[in-house]
Amino acid sequence: MSKLTLYPVSSVDELVYPEQAQHHTLESRALNFFTDFYNVEPLIIDDEVSAVDARNTMIRTHVRLKLVVDKNKQFIGIISAKELSEQNILARSLQQQTPRDEIRVADLMIRKTDLLALHFDEVNQASIGDVVQFLKDNHQQHCLVLDGDLHQIRGIFSASDISRKLKLPLNIHEQTSFSKVFDVAF
Repeated sequence: MSKLTLYPVSSVDELVYPEQAQHHTLESRALNFFTDFYNVEPLIIDDEVSAVDARNTMIRTHVRLKLVVDKNKQFIGIISAKELSEQNILARSLQQQTPRDEIRVADLMIRKTDLLALHFDEVNQASIGDVVQFLKDNHQQHCLVLDGDLHQIRGIFSASDISRKLKLPLNIHEQTSFSKVFDVAF
């Protein structure tokens, strides 16, 4: 193991910036905002993890969404802070007549059969403004991107990541309960 030493910074005045600072706008290529799993390891969680433990871990690490995998590491769904809310855990506990601590990620996750994703080829042609409008129109904080040719989840868009890079607030609101009922009824 290498020994590390701390040095005083009192005489340091400047910060280092990337040589070519990237200035992003809504017209920038969507791929500049995309978390590509070829470059960044996806955040995953096992489907058998306790929902309470998953919730606590996600809160502690400031993560709002994870991809759910089975024991063979195959993608089976997603879980977000919304699904892991204390209210949802308690409701599922009552519904299944199971102690709260026995509710698993698999019990609350959104299964892949219920998910939709953008196609990588379309994202490759889109601006980030197109993606932002899509997220707003669909009341989504995240959106998966698939590589249909390879049958793989290629990456993900995150509204908070986009907002940070654009240095703009993105007001993506969850669909209200009334509009959810309206969509189902009509």
